[in-house]
This record gives sequence, structure tokens and C-alpha cells, in this order.
Amino acid sequence: MNITLLQRFVTVVAEDLHFPRAAQALGIPLAALYSSIDKLEAEVGHPLIVRGKPSWSLTPAGVLLLEEAQRRIAEAPVSAPKPAVPAGGKAKASKGKGRAPAVKGQPKPFKKRQGR
Repeated sequence: MNITLLQRFVTVVAEDLHFPRAAQALGIPLAALYSSIDKLEAEVGHPLIVRGKPSWSLTPAGVLLLEEAQRRIAEAPVSAPKPAVPAGGKAKASKGKGRAPAVKGQPKPFKKRQGR
């Protein structure tokens, strides 16, 4: 089982089965959290969370997986921190190089005039 999927499942349970808070705590979109839980359920072969209107709850398979997931996360080696990406965006090309200077009142060079 993928350790990332297990960590997301444990975070959902830790947030009292509140998916928006869990997604915010993980720093991922809500849709990605739902899809990762669905992938985990498909991998296990059983539903892990009962999705009801008033509240959500763990199934017996979800309770067993929670214990297993916590054990596997504790045994997993610590991953290296992600390198910090410097702030900023894509470099923009400078404008104006290689162009003829614009003279006030004159048509721009290499630009066709609009016909009437």
C-alpha cells in the first residue's frame, strides 16, 4: 500500500472524518483527498468510510486499516524534506530590442495601415 494514501486516510480520521479540514491540513485539494480515499478503498476491496448525511463513520474494515496504517506510518522511514522553490515566476523576455524606434506621428514600421 502506498504510504501517502495511508497518511491521508489517517489524517481524515484524525480530523473527525471532516474532509475539508483534512484537505486543508494536508495542503491538497479536496478532490485529490476524495480520490485518494477511493483508491485506498479499491485497493483494500472494502468500503472504509460510511458516507451518511448527518455524519460519517468508519466501517469495521476502516477500523482495522486505521490500526494497520498507523503501524506502517510509524515504521516507514522519514522522507527527506522537499527543497524550497525560490519565489518568482517565469522570466519574461525584454521588449524593445531589435525594433526600430517609434517616432511620434509616424506609422509604426512594418505595420500595415487599416484600409477604409
